[in-house]
Amino acid sequence: MTASERIDAARERLGERLAILGHHYQTDAIIRHTDARGDSLELARSLPGAPVEHIVFCGVFFMAESAAVLAQPGQKVHIPDLQASCVMADTAPAGLVAAVLERLNESGRKIVPLAYVNSSVAVKAVVGRHGGSVCTSANAPAMLRWALDQGDGVLFLPDKNLARNTARELGLSASEIEVLDVREGGANIRTEDFAGTRLFCWPGVCSVHHRFKPEHIRRVRAEVPDVRIVVHPESHPDVVQASDAAGSTSFIIKYCREAPAGANICVGTEVNLVHRLAKEFAPGKRIFPLLESECANMAKITEEKLADTLEGLDDAEPVRVPLELAEPSRLALERMLQACA
Repeated sequence: MTASERIDAARERLGERLAILGHHYQTDAIIRHTDARGDSLELARSLPGAPVEHIVFCGVFFMAESAAVLAQPGQKVHIPDLQASCVMADTAPAGLVAAVLERLNESGRKIVPLAYVNSSVAVKAVVGRHGGSVCTSANAPAMLRWALDQGDGVLFLPDKNLARNTARELGLSASEIEVLDVREGGANIRTEDFAGTRLFCWPGVCSVHHRFKPEHIRRVRAEVPDVRIVVHPESHPDVVQASDAAGSTSFIIKYCREAPAGANICVGTEVNLVHRLAKEFAPGKRIFPLLESECANMAKITEEKLADTLEGLDDAEPVRVPLELAEPSRLALERMLQACA
């Protein structure tokens, strides 16, 4: 049997006990087997209830962790490859985040942490304990506005590009934004230098979206004069400014769907999604990638690994989150879901 046939057989055997969720950056080979697909916020909101016993998350590990935190009692969350991590999330280990946050608060100001969903459950727990919340690329403006209202400043982590692009959208000036030096456990942070700072940015970036450069946009515009360029807000601010539009994966999909017939649309995001959109809207619209930029960690989820996972579900060890991390991280996630209800 092929891997696809093994998946179909396992799905038939498990029936309503199983739900497979897939992130937009998964390959078509995986997406065709999913019950729901979306970006991080959509998938967090679409977690199934009873009678689903097993939730298989086709994405990266921090997403499966978040699903495990939000799952109902008795539900088990699995991921086909435990090594599917996130380069951006790995730039912000929980211990360092806690140390930097403590350093920022030494001045007596209340600095509220706001963690991009691309972060570990341990980081989300730190954020939850300090009165903060979580955001996605779709709701970052709303959640940054929320966080700014909670205290005297915000520590946005781990993506500096999303932080700066969101701040610009809200009208913050350059003098109010600081990208932190988090080396040496935060010892290089001098709080006395940041009296006018309202947004502190962690220095992490997405390995997929940080590859895009303004020269890529200039080249495309020279080659396709009537092109529309839409990019993800994890891209560098110079790239976002040079584009016609920027937004989350859901925004990008909507942008392509609503573009007029005959449009030439260049998309700056993970290439699996771009190629899927190109097929979905062909031949009426031409959609092509700004760069062939693939997420190597998303690509670790293969049909073979998904088949192996499904066939061994009843005996498999699910993704587990310790109680001391689950409760505060759930609080951070629930603050987001309530604020964006």
